[in-house]
Amino acid sequence: MISEPDQHPVNGLNDVVHQRVRLGILTVAHQARRVEFGFLRTALGLTAGNLSQHLAVLEKAGLVDIEKGYEGKRARTWLSLTPAGDRALRNEVTQLKRLIRQIEEGGEGSGPES
Repeated sequence: MISEPDQHPVNGLNDVVHQRVRLGILTVAHQARRVEFGFLRTALGLTAGNLSQHLAVLEKAGLVDIEKGYEGKRARTWLSLTPAGDRALRNEVTQLKRLIRQIEEGGEGSGPES
């Protein structure tokens, strides 16, 4: 049984990280270490504008670094996870695992009758 409401796993979720698209961005960046904008756009099924907006949120939060440059004559944008982004992603996964464990264990106070 959970004694304090602030101890519930959902209270440990980070709203910046938890949003579906941003969680996807951080996950791909974690796996790739450095990812190109076009690849990320295609992998996540996003428009360029939508991806740009989410990247701006993550960059402002200090979770990703964005690097612009050229590959041949083509302008490219790459992003990589910052150490803070890696920590935020790992914490999010930890909190999600806690939430899943709580649901699977079906502990007292987890059902609608509580």
